[in-house]
Amino acid sequence: MTGAQPSTLPDWLRHQARHRPHALALRHKRLGAWHALSWREVAAAVEQLAAGLAQRGFAAGDALLLVSQPREQALLLSLAAQWSGGVAIPLDPQLGDAALRAALTHLAPRFVLAEDDRQVDRLLAQEQALQVIDANPRHLTPHPHPAVIDYRALALASHEGFAPAALPHGDAFAFVRLNDDGHLVEQRFTHATLVREARHLVDTEKLHANDEAFAARAFAAASQARYLIAPWVLSGFRLNFPESLATRDNDRRELAPTLVAGTRDTYARVAQLVDDRLPGERSWRRRLIDRALRGQRGPFGPLIRTLTWWLITRPLRDVIGFSRTHAALVIGPPLDAKTAALFDALRVPVRAWPDHSDWQRVEQRAQPETPQRHAADRASEQPAY
Repeated sequence: MTGAQPSTLPDWLRHQARHRPHALALRHKRLGAWHALSWREVAAAVEQLAAGLAQRGFAAGDALLLVSQPREQALLLSLAAQWSGGVAIPLDPQLGDAALRAALTHLAPRFVLAEDDRQVDRLLAQEQALQVIDANPRHLTPHPHPAVIDYRALALASHEGFAPAALPHGDAFAFVRLNDDGHLVEQRFTHATLVREARHLVDTEKLHANDEAFAARAFAAASQARYLIAPWVLSGFRLNFPESLATRDNDRRELAPTLVAGTRDTYARVAQLVDDRLPGERSWRRRLIDRALRGQRGPFGPLIRTLTWWLITRPLRDVIGFSRTHAALVIGPPLDAKTAALFDALRVPVRAWPDHSDWQRVEQRAQPETPQRHAADRASEQPAY
């Protein structure tokens, strides 16, 4: 950067890579072990992935669909698409086949990332002209289908260093889901919106480069982009991906992140873990925590609070991985009264942040009888969002 304020997520990534090249940026867990990437390594990986996408015809305005749970490949590919002026569209892997087909027809993505063999086979069965990128997290033999690209083979080595994003595009992320009526809806976020909201979050929650964030929510949730990914590249904190959603509670306890963002359901599930750890109703420890939950005062109040902290609260915070948390965010609806009381007793202030929804219903269009492959020179054409 030459004095100009970064305006897109890839610009902020370049900024971090240039100013804090060796600082830890990203960690992900595989087969029980944590693997780390510095900001320079993240930027290099994103640039190489962008070069690989461009060589295969990806251009500004194109869409890259990501059918994946939270994992580092999905994040790096999202930034690679944006690096080239494209739009990243995370999609819930649990979406049914009919909804997946409708999303593919509407979005007409140039590439789709599949998190595993099951998703690869689902995408190939859609009878659409797709180039499927196989995340292949266990480094198995590459998929034999000619339309499948192994993630590791996608990256092209670049020797020119942080090349500028090609033809920057206004939109960074788009999200598609089924609403309560079963209709496909979508919303999108521009770089400008994400940067502005991230700056507000960073300032309000006093986030800094030494923070540890935990990315355990569904990657297809719009709040991931707003409350984790954009603040991550702006403030330069460390972003951590669990091995899987099934291991997220153990992985969070191991990390003890300082920033946690989730929904009311997330906190209710963690509260249940706390409840499961509490002793029986007749135990003196249970009586202490019950007094704390009721906020009981009196001449013995300070003593009870002190005993509760050292004997109950502090160990429970360690158990659920909130021992160091200073920014606990609930996205969307606030906590229910019971969950809120529990986290208050644990001395974890949970602050509500909005999840503004600007979902637009997708008008279904007929799928073409003969799939049309994208032309290599449609850089000026944009998919309908």
